[in-house]
Amino acid sequence: MISLDRLVVDASVVVKWYLPEIGSTEASVIRDDQRPKLAPDLLVVEFGNVLWKKVRRGELEALEALEVANAFTSACPVILRPAIPFLPLALEIATRYQCTLYDALYLAVAVAEETIMLTADSHLVERFRDTKLDQTVQLLRPSPVA
Repeated sequence: MISLDRLVVDASVVVKWYLPEIGSTEASVIRDDQRPKLAPDLLVVEFGNVLWKKVRRGELEALEALEVANAFTSACPVILRPAIPFLPLALEIATRYQCTLYDALYLAVAVAEETIMLTADSHLVERFRDTKLDQTVQLLRPSPVA
């Protein structure tokens, strides 16, 4: 049975807490919610990689990326779970549902914690539609633009 007293959030949601993107308002509501937010410690690497990509594409200055990284690391609003205990379940999910191990790690934490994983990745949500994990993966839904 799924409990909503805590949530697993992936990097696509957490990045929106720090950078203005479509869905940032909705992500901020989740951030400010009093429920604990969980993620595998892989989140740190994925978060940093998103910043690096934005610098490479010219969407963010290197100094801005460093400021965001410092804000994230100084007061990380997510409880990080060590990835290693979740590897067997994550590998099972990745091979069964043909998704990346990265995504499967977030899902494995959600399954183990008996809660949902919140993502801004609609393709990931679609991958699990009509499967055993359908209710575990939930899409962050941005408000329609007026």
